[in-house]
Amino acid sequence: MVIGGWQKTTLIDFPGRVASTIFTIGCNFRCPYCHNPELVESRRSKSLKVESIKEEEILDYLKGKKAIIDGVCITGGEPTIQKDLVEFCRKVKGLGLEIKLDTNGSNSEMVKELVEEELVDYVAIDFKTRWADYPKVTNFKFSKSNFQKILKLLKKSKIDFELRTTVVPGIHDEKIIGEMAEEIREIMGDKVGWWWQNFRGGKCLDKSYNKKRSFTQKELNKLKVKAEGVIKGVRIRE
Repeated sequence: MVIGGWQKTTLIDFPGRVASTIFTIGCNFRCPYCHNPELVESRRSKSLKVESIKEEEILDYLKGKKAIIDGVCITGGEPTIQKDLVEFCRKVKGLGLEIKLDTNGSNSEMVKELVEEELVDYVAIDFKTRWADYPKVTNFKFSKSNFQKILKLLKKSKIDFELRTTVVPGIHDEKIIGEMAEEIREIMGDKVGWWWQNFRGGKCLDKSYNKKRSFTQKELNKLKVKAEGVIKGVRIRE
């Protein structure tokens, strides 16, 4: 795999586990508010280029830390565009560790293979916006059916999973959040783990977002009330 970042130990990325987080290089989406531009554009931009980290270095570290590390979080970028993701997961599983996958939901076949081979224990799937706005927000010809296949697969499985959304002023409002909640309920029912994080400016893929504002707590609460009029299980991460 092409790995561009590595956090050796984290208590945050993999719920309930002490984990090591790896960041893959490359993404098929171009969300303007993305906070990992160096991972998204490393292959195309000299100024954002990052050096890759060898799998062997990570696996050797994990072997020596099995007494304290419970699992590995694989994030990005977008991990499912890595052709050898499945093989890497087999190696991690061979060490007796659990795996959390962060994905944008664009590669249902890859996720299906990982689930059916029991190579993932937790999946976090990004839900960017309502279906109609996906091409505009992600700058990608998005397949709604691919995303829905993953949701249905996870619903039937025994794997822990969550939906997550970065809520961004100018991209999300009460109407759009309400429609997103309806789209979730259509597939998942009226109760699902839907985690939100508030947009923060700073280092974004689209530099015009660097100084954009975040939602206020009052605004977030209004959005949450709108969503919870449709489904239960909406939570906001600090």
